Amino acid sequence: MHYTYILYSFGLDRFYKGSTQNMAERLKYHNGGYEKSTKSGVPWQLMWVAEKPNKSEAQKLEFKLKNLSRHRLIDFMNKYSESIAEGANDLFRDM
Repeated sequence: MHYTYILYSFGLDRFYKGSTQNMAERLKYHNGGYEKSTKSGVPWQLMWVAEKPNKSEAQKLEFKLKNLSRHRLIDFMNKYSESIAEGANDLFRDM
């Protein structure tokens, strides 16, 4: 299985979209400051995740998410709220 995910940095007030085969390890990698593009936003919170059958499908969804505006990204997460990480619903109501 592969995953497409959305992270959020409260410090930067920014979303990050990505895909991976191991969600737990990838989140540790982001929050460990090892990723150049997310280092300045540590800590990142997992906001949304979708399981996909293969890498290709996960990357296709990641590409689509990266092309959404902030408003449309939040609408997307609300629409597919079954994939919202626990505790993230309250944050979206305030945005």
